[in-house]
Amino acid sequence: MSQSAGGPPGRRITRLLIANRGEIATRIVSAARELRIETVTIYTPSDLNHTFNSTRSVQLSSPASYLNIAELVRIAKEQHVDAVHPGYGFLSEDADFSRRMWEEAGIHVVGPGWRILERTGDKLAAKALAREAGVPVLEATDRPVELEGARAFMQRLGSSVPVMLKAVDGGGGRGIRIVRHADDLHRLARLAMAESPSKQVFVERAAVDGFRHVEIQIIGDGTGSVRHLWERECSIQRRYQKIVEIAPSTVTDRTLVSRIIEAALKMAARIRYLSLGTFEFLANPKTGEFFFLEINPRLQVEHTITEAITDVDIVQTQLRIAQGARLDDPDVGFPLPAPTAGESPPRRHAIQLRVTAENVDAGWSLSVGKIPNFHFPSGNGIRVDTSLIGGHPSVITSDFDSLIAKIIVSAGTWDAVLRKARRALEDVRISGIKTNLDVLRGVIASAAFQSGNCDTEWLEANMPELLRTGRQITATADTSGVFDSINSTLETSGTSLGGMSSSTVLFRKGDAWKIELTPKSGSSGGNDQSATHHLKFDRVLRNEFPSLLAADISYSSPSYPEAQAFGLTLTSTQASSSSTLSGSKHRKGVASDPRHVVIPFPGRLVEVLVDEGDEVRQGDVIAVIQQMKMELDIRSPSHGRVTWLTEAEDGEDVAEGTLVAELELSSGRAKL
Repeated sequence: MSQSAGGPPGRRITRLLIANRGEIATRIVSAARELRIETVTIYTPSDLNHTFNSTRSVQLSSPASYLNIAELVRIAKEQHVDAVHPGYGFLSEDADFSRRMWEEAGIHVVGPGWRILERTGDKLAAKALAREAGVPVLEATDRPVELEGARAFMQRLGSSVPVMLKAVDGGGGRGIRIVRHADDLHRLARLAMAESPSKQVFVERAAVDGFRHVEIQIIGDGTGSVRHLWERECSIQRRYQKIVEIAPSTVTDRTLVSRIIEAALKMAARIRYLSLGTFEFLANPKTGEFFFLEINPRLQVEHTITEAITDVDIVQTQLRIAQGARLDDPDVGFPLPAPTAGESPPRRHAIQLRVTAENVDAGWSLSVGKIPNFHFPSGNGIRVDTSLIGGHPSVITSDFDSLIAKIIVSAGTWDAVLRKARRALEDVRISGIKTNLDVLRGVIASAAFQSGNCDTEWLEANMPELLRTGRQITATADTSGVFDSINSTLETSGTSLGGMSSSTVLFRKGDAWKIELTPKSGSSGGNDQSATHHLKFDRVLRNEFPSLLAADISYSSPSYPEAQAFGLTLTSTQASSSSTLSGSKHRKGVASDPRHVVIPFPGRLVEVLVDEGDEVRQGDVIAVIQQMKMELDIRSPSHGRVTWLTEAEDGEDVAEGTLVAELELSSGRAKL
């Protein structure tokens, strides 16, 4: 495909910039190394594990730089790369990124090119393409709408029909809200818009009651030749975020699946699709209906299970096509299925389990902290994609998403892959943070999942039962206690698994304290006056607190009124190993106190919506917190009058348990 058409020029790649992080950056580095391509990774100081096997790495000015096109163009030019791989998320579906990288630097972005991105990365444009190709779509507005337009659409469908609000440019489950009652429209529209970069949403009829999420992996070479690599099913999801994916689908009606594959191929051929693309559909096996959902014109998080059942390295294939290879070229490196849907899928089954840093008991909030120790499963048919590295500390922050690792299991039969998945999950150990492992264990053990009868609403509808089951499995796992016992022994000796620090206390450059030393009554010495000292970290060299802490600091005291540079080494002579993440400087609340409005998870304060003296009712939104680009409401537990508000400012990071507001309860109206 010519560059004038918005695609890459098909030239050899000798050096590749990876404009991403975490496990997917690690995956791309591995694929590129096997093709003898040099790699350049980018990182922030607290998030650099994915850089270890790259040829070189470049520090970003801030976490937001992953979305800064100008900064990425500058880095690409300075590093003399031939191409940029965007991975998934961030700018991977941004046509402007692809265009500007070529026009300003003469460097192409691995993927479909900007013209195809303009037709596929935007959900409304993709729906228009489906209509052109004769593929069924759900009834929806054909352009972004304001509140009144959304309300009119709901009225036209009827009050009993739920609708979906969707960000035009959302992704990863963000920017989507289901509206079942018109009274909720204003609040949910605001939340959906907040998760949309363009602040635009459209409305479509919601597909509920029995629909499954089936997606087709497409690959094209830009000449009109397209192939499929069978389907994946992603029905196990929470808030439209996939958690467990399987390949092939457990939909037993292969005729229905074949129709979906044919629809995806028809759409891809119509635009002479280039590179990897996932064409997503909602399918109802009971009625035989299916509807086009969206196109993800990039490498997908769950590409791993397609690799497991087809034995195709999808990332290497993408890189070869970016260098001009065609699907029928011998150097593409593998036999692709014919561009038809009538064949049976490979006789192999695969499951991907997304392990995330989330506290399921606190509304699935991000679990921030340091991971001192971890253990992942191994064995035949088990693959783990992660950026965690033994011997190097990993920190989960509110800057990025919650994905820690992907566990991929594969076997020759469905029963065998289920047994392998259960064993693999029993083997996982991650300390220092909360995870979703109990949920994953509950899903795999569920009779409904094992029988392949789960629709897109199943997980949320059955969450309490799945959590109970998962926790029972966790408590009775054969290896329970062994990991903790080993850790305890290693911590006593000053080490830990993989040589990692056992500290879960986060220290960063810029952290500062005022230290006031006041002599106790009766203490020896001639000076009974208190003294104030100031200490600020300039650079953290080693953090194994409370055992050891080494840092470059700026320090002032009555003896050194001007800040002086010192090297600090703190070595424990006796310290508790129970230290945890340092608390917020803001006042803590008590979640069980009906007068307290408490933040149940760490995040970034977007805004406080009330003032002192305001009367509020139980359930009113008091504040909004942002986590991983999603905005979450903090609601009042009681009726009352606001008597105190947090001094935290908009945009400030706040810790779990921070008190947002204090109420004077209305008589007899408290929530007990």
